[in-house]
Amino acid sequence: MRTGRVIVSVLFVVAALVTGCSSDEEAGPAVQGPWHGDIEVPGQPISIGVTFAENGSATIDIPVQGVRAATLKDVRTEPDRVEFTIPDVPGDPGFRGKLDGEQIAGDWVQSGQTTPLVLHRGQVEGLARPQDPKPPYPYRSEDVTYRNGDITIAGTLTEPEGTGPFPAILLITGSGPQDRDEDLMGHRPFLLLADTFTRAGYAVLRTDDRGVGGTSGKLDDATYADLAGDAAAGVAFLRDRPEIDPAKVGLFGHSEGGYLAPLVAARPDSNVAFAVLMAGPSVVGADVLIEQNKVIMAAAGEPQDKIDEQVDYVTQWSTLLRSGDIDGAKAFAQQHNDSLPAEERAPQEAVDSFNTPYMASFITYDPKPALEALRIPVLAFFGEKDQQVLVSQNEEPMRANLAGDPDATVYTFPGLNHLMQPTETGKPSEYATIETTIDPAVLTYVTDWLTQHIPPR
Repeated sequence: MRTGRVIVSVLFVVAALVTGCSSDEEAGPAVQGPWHGDIEVPGQPISIGVTFAENGSATIDIPVQGVRAATLKDVRTEPDRVEFTIPDVPGDPGFRGKLDGEQIAGDWVQSGQTTPLVLHRGQVEGLARPQDPKPPYPYRSEDVTYRNGDITIAGTLTEPEGTGPFPAILLITGSGPQDRDEDLMGHRPFLLLADTFTRAGYAVLRTDDRGVGGTSGKLDDATYADLAGDAAAGVAFLRDRPEIDPAKVGLFGHSEGGYLAPLVAARPDSNVAFAVLMAGPSVVGADVLIEQNKVIMAAAGEPQDKIDEQVDYVTQWSTLLRSGDIDGAKAFAQQHNDSLPAEERAPQEAVDSFNTPYMASFITYDPKPALEALRIPVLAFFGEKDQQVLVSQNEEPMRANLAGDPDATVYTFPGLNHLMQPTETGKPSEYATIETTIDPAVLTYVTDWLTQHIPPR
C-alpha cells in the first residue's frame, strides 16, 4: 500500500536506493573496504555503512531503513577527497570528507543542510532480528522456476520431511516490487511465514515479483489480471507436484496480496482450497490510498490544511487513473511534483512509477465481487493500529463481503501494525526499529486456523 505528499510509497526509501551509477575511478587503497558511522539527527542517530570497492564503486547500508548494498554515485576516493551521493532521493543526500588516519571525517549533506559525520573502519552493525530463521532447517528447501506465458517466475519451495502428500500455501506479496522474502525495512516476513508453516506440516511457495530477483517482466507494466495469472500459475505448479495434495492448495496474501488472493480464488477454475488475508483491503484502492494519506499525515503532525491539499490532489489524480487516462494522471502528478519545494519533490522515477498500468489496477480495483464469490475457508485479519490498511475502513466491509461464505473468519489483533508487529503508534516509520518481524501471537493464531481447517497429513 502507498501514500505520501506526491503519493510516494510508504516503503519508497528502500525502492529509491536500488538504482544508481558509480564512479569509474578506482578506489584508493587506503579507502577501500567497509566503513561505518552515525548521522546525528534529532531523536535518534542513523547508523550507516559504506563499502568502497576496488573498482571505484561504492554501496551503502542503512539498517534502520532496511537498505542493503544500495549503489552510490559520484564516488571519489582520494585521501583528501572522499565523496559520494545517493541517487534518486529528495534533497540529494551525500557525504563530503577526507581520510584522517584511521577515520574519514566530513559532513553529511542533504537539502542544503550539513551534519558532521565520521566514518570508522568496519561493518555497520545490523538491527536485531531475533525471529529470522537460521539453518539448519528441519525441512527441505528448493529453488524453483515455472512460467506464466512469457513470464518466468522464480521462487523457493519449502517442504516438510517425508513423502507427503502435503497441503501447500502460495504466498502473495504486498504492493511494489518485492522479493520472495518480502524483504522490507530489514525484516523478511515471508521467510518467517514460510519457516513457520513448513515446520507445521505445510509446503510453502514464495516467489519474486515481476522484475525482481529471478522473475522476468516488469511490474509497472502488469495489470491485476496479469498478477492474478502469475498466482494462478503458482497454484497450478504446486498441484502438479507429486508430493503436494492437489485438493489442499491455498493462498496467503499480505496487503495488496490480500486483493489478489481472492481474485485468484474466485476464478471458477482456480481449484484454490483456502485463503488467508493479512491486512488485505476490502474497499476500492483509491479509497484506501486517500485514507492512508489522511491518517499518516495527521500522525506525522501535518496541519489540517496540508492534509486537505493532499487529499484533494490524490482524489483528482486517482480520478484520472480510474477513468483510464494514465497520460493525464502522469501530467497532473508531474505538475504537482514540480510545484513542491525542491526538498519535498519525489525523484522522477517515483513520479513515473505511480502512473502505470500496475498503479491504475490498484487505484481502480474493487475487491467486493471476488470476496462475495468465495465459498472456501477464509481467514482475514487486521492489525488494530495499521495506518496503511485501516481497521476502521476495512474490517466491517470485509465482514459484509464475506457474509455469504459459510466458513469465513475476520479478526483484528490489538496493538499491531500493518506488518503485524507490536507498536505504540502504528506509524510506518517504526517498522524498521521494531525488532519483532511478526507478533508470535499472530503466527500461532494463523497456524492453529490452518491446522483446524486444512490439517496437515
